Amino acid sequence: MRSAGLPALGPHRRRKELIVAVQHPATFTLITGGNSGIGLELARLAAADGRDLILVARNASSLDTAAAGLNQNVTVHTIACDLSRPAAAEEVYRQVQMLGAEVDCLVNNAGFGDHGWFATADLARQRSMIGVNVTALTALTRLFLPGMLERGHGRVLNVASVTGFLPGPLMSVYFATKHYVLAFSESLAQELRGSGVTVTALCPPPVSTPFARAAQISPANYMATTKVTPAEVASYGYQMMKLGKPVAVHTLRYRFLTSFAIRITPRFALRRLLYRMNTRGTPPPRTTARPTGQTTTRG
Repeated sequence: MRSAGLPALGPHRRRKELIVAVQHPATFTLITGGNSGIGLELARLAAADGRDLILVARNASSLDTAAAGLNQNVTVHTIACDLSRPAAAEEVYRQVQMLGAEVDCLVNNAGFGDHGWFATADLARQRSMIGVNVTALTALTRLFLPGMLERGHGRVLNVASVTGFLPGPLMSVYFATKHYVLAFSESLAQELRGSGVTVTALCPPPVSTPFARAAQISPANYMATTKVTPAEVASYGYQMMKLGKPVAVHTLRYRFLTSFAIRITPRFALRRLLYRMNTRGTPPPRTTARPTGQTTTRG
């Protein structure tokens, strides 16, 4: 007997409603900075794995170009968003919800650097760097992590750097952001042990991308002359993410550097070494006038 006021359902309609009831939203890999460099190479690897993708970057045109070049057998959505803006992560999260998508793999790859003397650095650019490298990465992880935990599986790949193990004169803010990414990722990986969700910090050496030019690094600097390619870094990072490795340092040379050499080298020696390396090809600092009203005090 059916309830009064409810129409009888034929067999076909019952089957259709049952199918709708058990359907789940499609799962996606979301990659920030997925329009170029390491991010684009990671997108190619994910697409080759049959993963549907959501690519996020500031430049809509380059996003469309990147999406058009990927495996046509997967779905690719693009979200143009400047991740340096306050609440940018929340905007990305809302757009993903509007797509009806679930993100079970988050790749926080977007980031940029700046090179030069901190006392004369563009403060707005430093704030934007922290916004992209730290704030957006943290917020996106916080927003998408609960869904992964609820489903009992997921992966987070945060692109850090070997600079996360080192002091960085002339790139102090950039190096510090990568220290944060490494420490945050390792801490979160431990928090999530046994949950089915893994966190990996990918720590590449300098990579041959437009990064050095965008950071205004001298062409003679080691960061500008590196031969390490985005494709090889992405391939290594993608494999380590799938294995759930908490810290993935690319190449045996840099694994030795970060796990042994840095630990036995006095900090003053590391500071001086990185100072010499980072000042190569850089003009001396400009003197800056003290702001009006500033006084010097002795402690």
